[in-house]
Amino acid sequence: MTTSHTNLFSDQNQKMKAVAEGAKGYRRLIPSLTALVEFEAVARLGSFTLAADELGVTQAAVSRQVRFLEESLNVRLFHRLHRSIKLTGEGEALYLAVAESMQRIAGAFDRLSSGAEEQELVLATTAAFSHFRVLPQLPALKHRQPQLKLRLTTQMFTADLRHNEVDIAVRYGNGKWRDGTSSLLFDEEVFPVCSPAWLLANGSPKSLIDLMKTPLIESDSTSEGWMNWEEWFHAAGSQPPRLHYALRCSLYTDAIQAALQGQGIALGWHRLLSGLLKAGELVRLTNVSVKVSDSYFAVIPHGRTISQTTSSVIDWLRGEVEVSHNL
Repeated sequence: MTTSHTNLFSDQNQKMKAVAEGAKGYRRLIPSLTALVEFEAVARLGSFTLAADELGVTQAAVSRQVRFLEESLNVRLFHRLHRSIKLTGEGEALYLAVAESMQRIAGAFDRLSSGAEEQELVLATTAAFSHFRVLPQLPALKHRQPQLKLRLTTQMFTADLRHNEVDIAVRYGNGKWRDGTSSLLFDEEVFPVCSPAWLLANGSPKSLIDLMKTPLIESDSTSEGWMNWEEWFHAAGSQPPRLHYALRCSLYTDAIQAALQGQGIALGWHRLLSGLLKAGELVRLTNVSVKVSDSYFAVIPHGRTISQTTSSVIDWLRGEVEVSHNL
């Protein structure tokens, strides 16, 4: 056997010995891995009953394991309320550490068991963000991450990330959420938009008063807290009378589809519609614009490692939409 091979085996043996020594230390510090697994399920699901169902054990068994952890650490991990439970500060700290470790272990098992080089990342967004920002940029993501498999999931409401298998969630708000770590994507401004054909046929309104008299397209409020036409006029410094809409839509994507077809004027969220605006499929009607206080954020669930792949996807989400988008 060559000297290089001897050194290689020696290095491997030393690493394995170090891991074994570390494991002994872990076992002295960690009272029970089973208790940690059951504690993580309770903390993630917010329920002893749901955790027991997921793990296939009794609720009493889960309660005993969590109580064992609390006694071992000499701290309370949960506030036991009348019909619910809530993590204490110590419980929150332990949950973050356990969830992150379990996610790493699960990721390693998944990669090794699949035997594939491809990676799957679950991205949760609203339908509008997916339609206008994500889908037009997929070619750029494929070029950046050719081995990445993306799974898109649409959220109508802001769901607790601890109860969902999501790697990145895109949210609109102030960036302060208890279930994840936020990373700013971009701010936002809102202004009226219409199709070039509508503008050619009707001309641009001379004032906000004239704008109120045009056929407005409204979309219902979403969980994101977007403003409607009445709120936009107020923010722009005008006090509108009762507005009459040419069309009301449940979905923002439908409102923009109607604007593209020349049915009237919709509120344009600049960051969402930048691709359509650049392609000339939509045009901005006036110079009046409302800058909103909230922004778009990428939210990583607590316990998830922000890997190089995750960081790359977040950078991609921040990118400009270069491809025109036909609805």
